Amino acid sequence: MSMWRIALFDAAMKNTIVTTARKTSDEMKILAENTARKLNLKFVERKDFSADALKKIYGAENILIAKKNSLNLLTEEGELFFHPNTAHLRIKNLRQGLGDRLITAGKISNGMKILDCTLGLGSDAIVESFAVGESGKVTALEINPVIAEIVRHGMKNFSDDNEHILKAMRRVEILTTDYLNFLKSAENNSFDVVYFDPMFRHALKKSSGINPIRPVADNRALTVEAVQEACRVAKNFVVMKENSKSHEFERLSFEIADGGKYSPISFGVIDCRTKN
Repeated sequence: MSMWRIALFDAAMKNTIVTTARKTSDEMKILAENTARKLNLKFVERKDFSADALKKIYGAENILIAKKNSLNLLTEEGELFFHPNTAHLRIKNLRQGLGDRLITAGKISNGMKILDCTLGLGSDAIVESFAVGESGKVTALEINPVIAEIVRHGMKNFSDDNEHILKAMRRVEILTTDYLNFLKSAENNSFDVVYFDPMFRHALKKSSGINPIRPVADNRALTVEAVQEACRVAKNFVVMKENSKSHEFERLSFEIADGGKYSPISFGVIDCRTKN
């Protein structure tokens, strides 16, 4: 099933073309050509065509655009690109001793090894990386090769005057793979915490910032098998983020760690320390 999902993503992304911004440069063209080659996608000259015109000419659903310092994906829901987003504020809160809900739920601390099974746009992985510090390790998985490349390039090249967030994102290891395949191949107790942030079963439509990723995201529900494998791999906890009103916590045997009556999201935890 997992291999089928990878093949499905590969087939779907064949409907993606790679080009540059209209006002291009040699640097952008090299980035676009190299990215197209790496992802086995078609590179096309931008010339003066609009994005909609390129879609019609090449029968494409999505366009990956190489810009000055980023890779941007145009989907039917908008433009997807890497940005630390809420990681800035969350790391600031951690530095001030105010805490972070994910870090608290997983009891994540300096020196730990974290497996983030659902990279997405990377904000959680950056915060995890800051929390575990230079002596820790965050490995983040993403099944969609285009999303993985956008975030990988972004974390490597994003510029910011905040050295804490830059160091945290540079340390994240991103792997393009299916999380169930990875979990099955991982050794027992090889990570301290395993984290899942699957696409919510009932989307928070007010979260407009995530809308561009929806057409190309992994929309699978988390399975009992994946959770069981995660608990085998995790020394301490398996953590899941979901809609506060979701029944997924109960279905998958997670205890809700936090999330007030009016909070749109909650974190669920499975304590793996008592396993045989």
